[in-house]
Amino acid sequence: MTFELRTYNSAEGRMEDLLQRFRDHTVEILERHGMSSIGYWVRASDANTLVYLLQHRGAPKENWAAFAADPDWISARASSVQDGELTTRIESVLLDAVDFSPLQA
Repeated sequence: MTFELRTYNSAEGRMEDLLQRFRDHTVEILERHGMSSIGYWVRASDANTLVYLLQHRGAPKENWAAFAADPDWISARASSVQDGELTTRIESVLLDAVDFSPLQA
């Protein structure tokens, strides 16, 4: 099973909007497309940085393609960026659990 560590830098003044989109839409849509949320954090040293960890069921590339094509995601994203983008940068790191990891499948 593959994990994914994602880091989002929010646009100035848009962190609450980004968090709201996750609360109201993103988490549920991720789950529908084979991605389970492990946890979400705001970086203690930078309140404009959201970090979260996903666990993928299936291939990450296929999961993200299905997510991107989901009509609920397309609608949620479109309505949330009417006043400008919510992020300035997104970083993704795919991770495979080692044999002694408590989070391995």
